[in-house]
Amino acid sequence: MTSLDYKSSGVDLDVYRDSMQRITKHVQGTRTPRVMPLDGGFAGLFRLFGEGSKKYRDPVIVSGTDGVGTKLKLAQMTGICDTIGIDLVAMCVNDCLCLGAEPLFFLDYLAMGKDDPVRTEQLVKGIAQGCKDSGMALIGGETAIMPDLYREEDFDLAGFCVAVVEKDGMITGKAIQPGDVVLGLASSGFHSNGYSLVRKVVFEHAGLKVENPYPGLEETVGEALLKPTRIYTQELRKILDDEPISQGVTGIGHITGGGLAENLERILPDSVDLKIEQNAWEVPVLFTELQKLGNIKQAEMQRVFNMGIGLVVVCREEVASGIEKHLSEFELPCYRLGKAVAGSGQVTVS
Repeated sequence: MTSLDYKSSGVDLDVYRDSMQRITKHVQGTRTPRVMPLDGGFAGLFRLFGEGSKKYRDPVIVSGTDGVGTKLKLAQMTGICDTIGIDLVAMCVNDCLCLGAEPLFFLDYLAMGKDDPVRTEQLVKGIAQGCKDSGMALIGGETAIMPDLYREEDFDLAGFCVAVVEKDGMITGKAIQPGDVVLGLASSGFHSNGYSLVRKVVFEHAGLKVENPYPGLEETVGEALLKPTRIYTQELRKILDDEPISQGVTGIGHITGGGLAENLERILPDSVDLKIEQNAWEVPVLFTELQKLGNIKQAEMQRVFNMGIGLVVVCREEVASGIEKHLSEFELPCYRLGKAVAGSGQVTVS
């Protein structure tokens, strides 16, 4: 009688061990002074207070979780898997930043149809880089090999970050009032939203290949579409660590699926509207060419994509120039998109 083992079912434990050994150096490279060593442990340990920590009086833990969506298909199509992990971290940490929180640590979940040590290392390398860019430690994660659930070439990523903020320093949007200025921070591209439509337009409708030039850009389709989501940690910490300026920040919005209007309405008081002028910034070619390729209506573009604005900071008018000065140090384009006016919690882009 044939003797069955785990390998015969599609899971090779020796290959899995190779994968784990490959990613160790990337995980260790994200260590911060507050990470507590626990070799062989079943969880990650992190000291809220310790070397390098702020002196929080009434700390509130902030957490955010997300995935990368169908942008994963681009990584699979191109075989370029060392940047998609940055997207994963960015989608989680940018949400937490909207409350003015300090990112602390990150955990990831990687699911695959067949273990591939090289690809696993590439994916975790990207996650580790995103954590470094965010000032976070990657303190744990899980890699699951599930041959009956995923095809051999398929993989999926999810993760979550944990951050902390002083209770009386949380930025919730409740303080937004008429006269406040709306500042838009440039995105790096589509970020990680709308890729089901992007892929349908670019590959099915227009018939382009990943190696073809992207219309209007000196980049291939693969390069343009795989550009990692921008992480705004350093820029926001610069603003929020400047106490006189931070006191004038009244709202922060991460522009993801739903575009400017839907995401900013999440933080608006019921008595305030935001009036945004479309001509306040030039929509990048990446978006305008996609719109042409798919004959996509303008309203649909604004609803699905960030249109070149990845994060919005709402602030008192007297601190707007100070915020712009801080952002100029990072060479991050910042635009005055509009203002807050009396209203009913609506955002209009005209």
